[in-house]
Amino acid sequence: MASKQMLVAVVAAAALALAFLPGPAVATEHMVGDDKGWTLNFNYTAWAETKQFVVGDTLVFKYNSAVHNLVEVGGPDFLSCTEPANTVVLTSGEDRLTLDKAGRRWFFCAVGQHCQNGMKLKITVLVTAAPTPQPAPAPAPFP
Repeated sequence: MASKQMLVAVVAAAALALAFLPGPAVATEHMVGDDKGWTLNFNYTAWAETKQFVVGDTLVFKYNSAVHNLVEVGGPDFLSCTEPANTVVLTSGEDRLTLDKAGRRWFFCAVGQHCQNGMKLKITVLVTAAPTPQPAPAPAPFP
């Protein structure tokens, strides 16, 4: 009888331990702006608030390269919509950026007044995703 209770306790402890192990890290591809893409008249702040960005994820900026572009800048330049002289300007129409480190990242379209008109994105990249809450294991039955 005691060995049966011990076995139940060991199985319950093992199940509990497994519940708290992190799951495999799976990178997410984020299509910026979802089906609207990288364009004017879209609220990128609201869009980003619905996402969680972690190291290893990819941002995909899809846009019409004849009328838009993409630059990554620092925070002060983001706030003022200023494109520094040495900024790399991306113009492929489908730019893929892998998030390779934790921290803040700032992007905008440097064409005309697009940045001033809201075509800008600020995100915070986390080291890992927040753990998903696991349900508490059922208590072991008593004989």
